[in-house]
Amino acid sequence: MSDLRYNIKDFKSENEVRWCPGCGDFAILNAVQRTMVNMNIPREKYAVISGIGCSSRFPYYMNTYGFHTIHGRAAAIASGVKSANPDLNVWVMSGDGDSMAIGGNHFIHLIRRNINLNLILFNNRIYGLTKGQYSPTSDRGFKTKTSPFGTIEDPFVPGQLVIGARGTFFGRSIDGNMKLNQQVLMEAAQHNGTSVVEVLQNCVIYNSGIHSAITDPLHRADRQLMLEHGKSMLFGEENEKGLVFEKGKLKVAKIGENGVTIDDILVHDANEPDPGLHLALINMQLPDFPVAFGVIRSVAAPVYDVEMKAQIKHIQQNRKITCVDELLNSGNTWEVTGNEPEEQECPNFELK
Repeated sequence: MSDLRYNIKDFKSENEVRWCPGCGDFAILNAVQRTMVNMNIPREKYAVISGIGCSSRFPYYMNTYGFHTIHGRAAAIASGVKSANPDLNVWVMSGDGDSMAIGGNHFIHLIRRNINLNLILFNNRIYGLTKGQYSPTSDRGFKTKTSPFGTIEDPFVPGQLVIGARGTFFGRSIDGNMKLNQQVLMEAAQHNGTSVVEVLQNCVIYNSGIHSAITDPLHRADRQLMLEHGKSMLFGEENEKGLVFEKGKLKVAKIGENGVTIDDILVHDANEPDPGLHLALINMQLPDFPVAFGVIRSVAAPVYDVEMKAQIKHIQQNRKITCVDELLNSGNTWEVTGNEPEEQECPNFELK
């Protein structure tokens, strides 16, 4: 493919971006556009599909094909778009409410089928567009307009759902880290199969600072683990901390203490088919562990749209019935012959 020489302006639409000032969605939009610039794919090969929510305004701001669909149904419609148009590069934009609540069924089946498209999950742990109700990712006890005394539900962990649905790609990023966003999104775009990228996003109006414990510059080095395939799982101001296995569980260790050396630190293998360690990384939470970012899982598996195309081709090449007439005359058929039944006059009725 030739060098298309796009710049970020080529992917910006003429529509005014209508998100609240300071919303994390701006950063995600910028990261997606910059990623597409570097993919060397014609703009007419992109399709951006969304459901309902603040994040779902995304297609209006992209100078690509787009479809703003209905609540929770973006994954289903995107599945059809990709299956009918396998040459399109399909991106799904969805929030934690859109994907985890009304769209939960479509979310898990998209992942199970492993359709070759990319889903970005904006996770601000709140319903922003409808003005601050708790969402399926809100923590137990969280107080909102619909849970004034605190929620009495445990939240979904998006990565757990991905692993449970036999997902082949899961990455995690955070809205304000542009370099990390582009890195994870590019790897997601290059993955064959369904890629899910959870972006921790800040809603400045209804849930501002929900991720501040993770993003606080004073503690960021100790609270964020940046994963890279093939590299040791290190974190801390001087990469002096890392993850080890002890009694079958992850544990934080400090190099130089208790005889721990760099060789004892686990090396990240995103391509490992067994999801056990990937799930353990997804589940890490403050304050006992840092939060894992980057590409956590990326494994090869049969891709739905590729398999579907191959199946159709095989059937076409080996079918015995090639047209409708052959179909109608196949199997047990018979022909009715003889005189047509005599026409009978309709009786006359008088209305009284």
